[in-house]
Amino acid sequence: MDGRHRKDIRPGITVRIVLKKDQRSGKLTEGVVKDILTGSPTHPHGIKVRLRDGQVGRVKEILKSSGL
Repeated sequence: MDGRHRKDIRPGITVRIVLKKDQRSGKLTEGVVKDILTGSPTHPHGIKVRLRDGQVGRVKEILKSSGL
């Protein structure tokens, strides 16, 4: 599942994001969502989130739900 729809993303789920510095290379960083930063229901490049470790980027893949 991709990360373009806000309704699919919740705090606690595991995702892969692309950090701003990695946009050219497309390198993905895996982590758990802490906060959802994009306010709109969709975004063509992925919903922007903050991970639990503080990194911020746009969701490219949703890996695992938190079970909520």
